[in-house]
Order: sequence, then structure tokens, then C-alpha cells
Amino acid sequence: MKTNLITPEGYRQLQQEHDHLWFEKRPEVTKIVTWAASLGDRSENADYTFNKRLLRQIDRRVRYLRKRLSELKIVYPHPDQAGKVFFGAWVEIENDDGQTLQFRIVGPDEIYDRKDYISIDAPMARAILGKAIDDDFEVRTPEGNKTWYVNAIRYTP
Repeated sequence: MKTNLITPEGYRQLQQEHDHLWFEKRPEVTKIVTWAASLGDRSENADYTFNKRLLRQIDRRVRYLRKRLSELKIVYPHPDQAGKVFFGAWVEIENDDGQTLQFRIVGPDEIYDRKDYISIDAPMARAILGKAIDDDFEVRTPEGNKTWYVNAIRYTP
């Protein structure tokens, strides 16, 4: 089951996607479907078939977004979090090989199209929660346990 947490930016992005689909994209496609349907035979009408399928995809995504947006809990950064890794933190970590990673811990709805975000449900995020700068933590990987060190933590307002 997915965690129902989201950053304010992530919530805004999902809301904007919903609004774009519902108020802009759907009316455009509906006009095309109506026009194509008025031409008569729908069975061999590519405009009608394609746009009807697109309309179903838009409606499916809008239904999902409406349901998901109502379930989500927006998490705002809190001053008490300073110096420790919690939800919404930007973190820089390093391992013994000198490999460094930088990422932000966010909700599962926010990780798509972003290489620098990881889900709060990911093993790396679970292992680092509550850690402070210079703390070490272990993450179980297919190759075995790996030790990482926290180099930096920041929260964006």
C-alpha cells in the first residue's frame, strides 16, 4: 500500500494536472469526438476511434486524481525537523567508496519523471529517516548490506 504523504509542491502539481485535463484537454477532445461522430459511420472513423479512446484515458486519470487528492496528507516542513532527515528533506549521502547521492524524500506520487526524488516507501528512505549529519546507516541491497553516511540535510521552504 502506498503512503498517503505528499509535499506541498507535489500536491500542487497533481492538482494542476487534474485541472489541465478537466478544464482544457477534455473539452478539446470532446469537441473532436462530437465532430467526428457527426460524420456518420463511426466504425471506420479514425478521428472518432482515436479521440474516444483518448477521452476514456483522460476520464480514467481524472477519476484517479480526484480519489488520490482526497486521500493525500500534505506535509509541510517544520522547524523541529532541522538537522534530522524526515519527509521532504533534501539529503546528500556518501558511502565508503566515495560515491555520493543527492535526493529528496517525497511521497510515492511525486517520484515520476524525477531522478533526484525517492519515495518515502523506498528502503533507502526508510533507513535514513531520523538520522543527522555524520550519522551512518545501512541499507540492504541485492549485493548485501551497504553503509552510507549523511553529509548534508536541507529543507526547502
